Amino acid sequence: MSKTRLYLYDTTLRDGQQTQGVQFSTDEKIRIAKALDGLGLDYIEGGWPGANPTDSAFFDDAPKTRAMMTAFGMTKRSGRSAENDDVLAAVMNARTPAVCLVGKSHDFHVTRALDIPLEENIDNISASIAYIVAQGREALFDAEHFFDGYKANPEYALACLRAALDAGARWVVLCDTNGGTLPSEIGRIVSAVIATGIAGANVGIHTHNDTENAVAGSLAAIEAGACQIQGTLNGLGERCGNANLTTLIPTLILKQDYADRFETGIERKALLGLTKLSRMLDDILNRVPMRQAPYVGASAFAHKAGLHASAILKDPTTYEHIDPELVGNTRIIPMSNQAGQSNLRSRLASAGLEVDVKNPALARILEVIKEREDEGYSFDVAQASFELLARRELGLLPEFFEVKRYKVTVERRKNKRNKMVSLSEAVVVVKINGEKKMSVSDSMDEGGTDRGPVNALMQALLKDLGPYQDLIDDMHLVDYKVRITNGGTEAVTRVVIDSEDTQGRRWSTVGASSNIVDASFEALLDAIQWKLVRDVKLP
Repeated sequence: MSKTRLYLYDTTLRDGQQTQGVQFSTDEKIRIAKALDGLGLDYIEGGWPGANPTDSAFFDDAPKTRAMMTAFGMTKRSGRSAENDDVLAAVMNARTPAVCLVGKSHDFHVTRALDIPLEENIDNISASIAYIVAQGREALFDAEHFFDGYKANPEYALACLRAALDAGARWVVLCDTNGGTLPSEIGRIVSAVIATGIAGANVGIHTHNDTENAVAGSLAAIEAGACQIQGTLNGLGERCGNANLTTLIPTLILKQDYADRFETGIERKALLGLTKLSRMLDDILNRVPMRQAPYVGASAFAHKAGLHASAILKDPTTYEHIDPELVGNTRIIPMSNQAGQSNLRSRLASAGLEVDVKNPALARILEVIKEREDEGYSFDVAQASFELLARRELGLLPEFFEVKRYKVTVERRKNKRNKMVSLSEAVVVVKINGEKKMSVSDSMDEGGTDRGPVNALMQALLKDLGPYQDLIDDMHLVDYKVRITNGGTEAVTRVVIDSEDTQGRRWSTVGASSNIVDASFEALLDAIQWKLVRDVKLP
């Protein structure tokens, strides 16, 4: 039985840019477009030319892609022809092979928001699509508020779709613009649309995640016969986001029920770079990746309970729905005070430490973990610190350097503009191969802003580690989290630091103390030592 071809349409660069706090530069959009094209998508929507300088600049220098580059705009306005609408002209001037126009399909929006007769809106849709087709472009019509419109007035919503198709549109995309339509409703309505004679091969789905159902709604649509799915990388989008292609793509390819019935333009081997692509986007946005994200999250294949870890050691399929390597992710056996021998040995093995089950150090490691977590540490979220602790108990942790002392000062003073500013300075003395080295640093950035005492400590510590300097020059801090584990005068501060290097490795370390600077410094030391354990060639 032949498979149905699904077409994947990415709108990260347009709809994803409507996420609160997200604003891509032109260079970033070009970088993302190239990465998306490498994944194998069918369409990449680059933005709305003319709507802002960044989008216009992107289309002036858009990369050559295998995917069909698409410009987004809206149907022509009333009172002018398609040829004389300057907004539509800006979209056409992007010279993309495909153009997607959004138009109203809900009668309420036509009469209330546009304040025009219903028939006039249909004429605008028809004239706009016909104009695109006449210019030799592939036309897509995004039927805004389609599901709400269909429930209110199905005859009119369908008339909008037919106007676009009769004018030559390749796709009519049913949009759940407000994100409130449930998957069962989406499936029912898509089936009803196709039953009227509109071919599923011309129907797309565009869902929003306001009820956490965007992915489920998209799947319901294709099961009902739709053949195009629109979405964004990491589920970016206005309000609660769009359908997450990072979840949809591996589901379509790796889940047998879909793989047997559908095919996409994405090769299975391309999934190996999916986790890296997801984290690249977060890195561009300067955001911490969501640990619980399906398939690509750092916790997506984390097994904390001892019972789970024991089974995972025997057969990973006992608690994993796919092999994490298929999407470029890794399995994690976190360590915590709930851990048992199975968790411990599995986690040690993943760190390259094969330890005999009878080794007495195993019991010591578990005991130390439980004691430390009682003191405020959390090895569940700091795998690198766990590994260092285990190596220390096993006698497998070299002493690369010793910190003899450190000092941090924070000064509050007026600058030459009579404005109160702060300046943090740190002194760190380390001993390497019998030689003491002192490093001094402040925390002032290039813009003259104080980044705080922890930053000053990090800068001083990373300034001169002698023979190890070249190995740590490429590491940097990507996240810093602080939590007070109990209140009162005996409050303990837990600090978790996420670090990264140019090899793409990311690791977490933890420190705990009643003094936030001490806790931070401990986590920093662990971060550096873990990096050196990985990169120093030991005799």
